[in-house]
Amino acid sequence: MTTIERTAYPRFRHNLTEDELEAFYTPTDGDVTFAQQVATRKGPRLALLVLLKSFQKLGYLPQLEQIPDQVKAHIAKTHGDFPWRQLPSLSDTTRHRYRQAIHQYLHIRSYSEGGEAVVTQVVQQAAQTMSDPADLINVAVEELVRQQFELPAYRTLDEQVNHLRHQVHRQLYAEVTARLTLEQKEKLDALLKPEGERTRSAFNRLKALPATASLKTVRLWESHLTWLEQILNPAPFLVPLTNTKIEQFASEAYQLETGDVADIETAERRYTLLLCLLYQMQVRTRDQLVTMYLKRIRALHRRGQERLRRLQEEHRSLTEMIVDGFATIVQQAAATEQLAETEKDAHLGKQVRQWLQAQGGTEKLRLDCEALQAYHQNNYLPLLRHLYRAHRPLLFRLTRQLQIRSASQSQLLLQALEFIQQHQGDRTEYVAPDISLAFAGPRWLAFVRQKVDGEILYHRHFLEICVFSHVADSLENTDLYVVGSEAFADYRAQLVPWKEGQTLLPTYCQAVSLPETAEEFVRQLRQQFCALAKRVDEAQLESTDLSFGKDGKPQLKRLPRRTIPEKAEEIEALMQARMPERHLLDILHHVHHWIPYSRHFGPPSGADPKLHEPVARYLMTIFGYGCNLGPVQTARHSRDEVSARVLGRINAQHLTADKLDAAIRDIIAEYTRFPLPFLWGTGKTAVADGTHYQLYENNLLGEQHIRYGGYGGIAYHHISDTYIALFSHFIACGVWEAVYILDGLLQNKSVLQPDTVHADTQGQSEVVFGLAHLLGIQLMPRMRNWNHVTMYRPDKEVTYEHIDAWFTRTIDWQLILDHWQDLMQVVLSIHAGKVLPSWLLQKLRTDNPKNKLYLAFRELGRVIRTMFLLEFVSTPALRHQIQSATTKIEAYNGFSQWIFFGGDGIIPSRDPVEYEKRIKYKDLIANAIMLQNVVDMTNGLAELVQEGHEVTTEIVATFSPYLTEHIKRFGEYVLDTDSIPPPLQPDKPFLTPKQLEN
Repeated sequence: MTTIERTAYPRFRHNLTEDELEAFYTPTDGDVTFAQQVATRKGPRLALLVLLKSFQKLGYLPQLEQIPDQVKAHIAKTHGDFPWRQLPSLSDTTRHRYRQAIHQYLHIRSYSEGGEAVVTQVVQQAAQTMSDPADLINVAVEELVRQQFELPAYRTLDEQVNHLRHQVHRQLYAEVTARLTLEQKEKLDALLKPEGERTRSAFNRLKALPATASLKTVRLWESHLTWLEQILNPAPFLVPLTNTKIEQFASEAYQLETGDVADIETAERRYTLLLCLLYQMQVRTRDQLVTMYLKRIRALHRRGQERLRRLQEEHRSLTEMIVDGFATIVQQAAATEQLAETEKDAHLGKQVRQWLQAQGGTEKLRLDCEALQAYHQNNYLPLLRHLYRAHRPLLFRLTRQLQIRSASQSQLLLQALEFIQQHQGDRTEYVAPDISLAFAGPRWLAFVRQKVDGEILYHRHFLEICVFSHVADSLENTDLYVVGSEAFADYRAQLVPWKEGQTLLPTYCQAVSLPETAEEFVRQLRQQFCALAKRVDEAQLESTDLSFGKDGKPQLKRLPRRTIPEKAEEIEALMQARMPERHLLDILHHVHHWIPYSRHFGPPSGADPKLHEPVARYLMTIFGYGCNLGPVQTARHSRDEVSARVLGRINAQHLTADKLDAAIRDIIAEYTRFPLPFLWGTGKTAVADGTHYQLYENNLLGEQHIRYGGYGGIAYHHISDTYIALFSHFIACGVWEAVYILDGLLQNKSVLQPDTVHADTQGQSEVVFGLAHLLGIQLMPRMRNWNHVTMYRPDKEVTYEHIDAWFTRTIDWQLILDHWQDLMQVVLSIHAGKVLPSWLLQKLRTDNPKNKLYLAFRELGRVIRTMFLLEFVSTPALRHQIQSATTKIEAYNGFSQWIFFGGDGIIPSRDPVEYEKRIKYKDLIANAIMLQNVVDMTNGLAELVQEGHEVTTEIVATFSPYLTEHIKRFGEYVLDTDSIPPPLQPDKPFLTPKQLEN
């Protein structure tokens, strides 16, 4: 049985606030009239009203004694102050009559009138994409409410849903395994057995992770993919499953150990899980190999650039010598101006020859000049040949092993790739120019094309470097894709077809207040842009903040520091003095008592956990991983008899990133019930920023970070302006943070749904501004060099009196108009959950003039960013808001680091999934602390008010829930001075007398 706490089956909430009682349990005039018509006496009438309001909230009729006293008292207060404690008990007949009347009044059907069929249909359909019984129960509840059925008893619904789920899964297992031959089954069974003399099974080898993208690792991973593909091709067997179901079954298998899989009761289910896992591991390995390929190409170019810088340093003295020599010759020429022409030439020629001889002769100087000419204008390409030798065999093998295809009509690059593969074994230095290099720029062409005996030929190795480099660029910007990949798949197949998009377009545009046609969209945006620019220009007559320098660059006066209300520090100190001392584990326990967030945790099958004291085990796991202590140290320092193995198993099998997100949402929902957080913010704004975390230097995700000067990754957080943490990602250091800024808002499923996001300079770009606008999100970053950003005027003909010098370029409205359909197709795909903004933005991060989608998003972003900057310079309140918001995220970064105190701040894992979970563990603890602090702050402030202190909203608005002084994060150290250790025995023998003699 699935516990009711893990589902959304409606239940009464205890400790209701006055606002909640007023919103959900206050009878309307119609409710009172209905009750008067059905029940004539006061007592039964009140009982009917209590049942009616409870039914409206729950969707089913509870027993009177199950209804909280708060609800009864509130309804009684609105009903002539009838003594609610004297509510009469209802007979079965009366209760049945009241139910029938409520059904008729609310237009509700009994579950026996077709509810079971509704559940059967919706659960059978949902089970094609869902596996967790709690999720299926939630779907059934939602559909029953939508179709206005009374909900059945929870046990009835649970039994029916689990039976249907089992039926659907058994059918899917049978369809998947129906065509497996005996030999293929034996191969799958062999995965669960030790390999040769190894103690570990091939099943564990399936889940292996690569280290850094070194040449050795790439070779190992090539072999790993070959081994995976040789087991068998699982794709044909998985046709009956949706992609979502494949991911769920693969995730379930991934979290299990070898013995767990071997113990699965039916062979069909075991084989299905293994096939899904094998498929996902093949996909993941291809993604990893492509990532390694890209990293090797980037490393090749980076080393070429570094070598160029070294050569430039080495040749600086040579450059200075040649310039000095030229200056000497010019001076000599000037000194001979008074001589006759023949004498002048002879004298000057003699001086030049003497200088050339002094510098080593003409041949040496010729070679020196060629060296300088080769690398002028930072051209490092000629230096790649020597570095390329070690990479060459590997790059050929990878491009052969990976099935690379073109996402456009152009096949030029793939033809060039096929050409160099055909000539890989040639021993000649040059090849005939039998392929087009139209995809390459002038510098590449000058690098590859060389004149040999009067004929233009391609230098073979230079051509290979050119092609491999452009393949890497095209894989990153979606011009090429890899068959059987996920991160580098064909993006076109993941977009909503435009025919389907046209049906979604009106509803979406209405929701985000956008016009439904390209012409109206451009016309309206252009009109808004012109009006805003005109308003800002006219406001300059009165503005005292904005001015323009001689170079036309705008300048803003520094914002005045906001004054802190009088007595704010005194009230805060008095409040903190009343906050009780807390232990970190106790806080997790208290918050769990109020909100049983562990209801989301459990084994991958969705069954209830079979653990001794599961809540205590879950809280210890959250504490150990969220504080980065790890399972070993947590178990060693725990009085509870819990082993590191148990904690590790719980982390691996019972808690996923999605389950942690669900627990975080529960805490956020409770946090928003308090009025205190909404004195700090509205809840409609989010703030995003990244924090660097150290990683071991043997993983594929970690990189050296330039800004932080260390090796690791970035935890990218989204917090609310009410301070609570909403969502987080773990991303690579090399990724522009703006790529992930929109994901946090779209993946945030909490009760707080911001539509505005603040960030720093790293959180914005022209493309991100454009995409955010179409998604109905306001991007308001704190830009470091805002006055150096290119500004675009709306039309060439438009000029401005005061701000005209600020605009240097003009918007191409036709480009936006021409590609409006492409833009909306992408946005509708994101809205439908087909792709994430980060996936798209990663593909559009390359400034490729052939990528029309990139150019269109960039042009739209130029409009939106220019409009934002116009608002920014003309609205001091907006600048204050942005500054305040980014201060909050900086405070959160320090607060979360305080929580993450274990392991020297290094995340000890090579699994990207584990990185994400560690950050979410930490966010869960952070939100739990904030909720406990808000509870204690509310109590403390209430006490101060009772004592006569003046507490104002202006004072409280300066406070923050990031308080840690009263929290013991390390627990308690107990010193027992009464205990007596055993006496010292320095002469106690530990060696034999003979050993002592020797």
